[in-house]
Amino acid sequence: MRVLDLSLKHQWYDMIASGEKTEEYRDFRPYYANRLLYGCSLGVKEYWETIFANAQTKPWFKPEHLLRDYGSRYYDAVRFHRGQGSPVTMLLEYEGLGIGKGKPEWGAPEDKDVFIIKLGKRIDI
Repeated sequence: MRVLDLSLKHQWYDMIASGEKTEEYRDFRPYYANRLLYGCSLGVKEYWETIFANAQTKPWFKPEHLLRDYGSRYYDAVRFHRGQGSPVTMLLEYEGLGIGKGKPEWGAPEDKDVFIIKLGKRIDI
């Protein structure tokens, strides 16, 4: 089983655990592109930095082009840690990846695109 490990602040962890929050957001930047997108140059920091620099300087570029052009990496589940390095975890189904505006009440910035990790049901109970 391929598992994506992510740390969360307590507030967001508790909202996901209660079932209130059904997606998690990550900054739209090379670090997360490397972990979430599939591509032949995966793992090359300079490659993703060039892509993101072009995204900011080219008015025709749309963030969702990255998802269309590279596709999402395959994961079966997402394991969330309650805090950095915490032994408290939960495992949820990975339902896919999107790029766009998230819900501010769930921690997404209001004015920026983010990676949207779609979550399914909890599977570690």
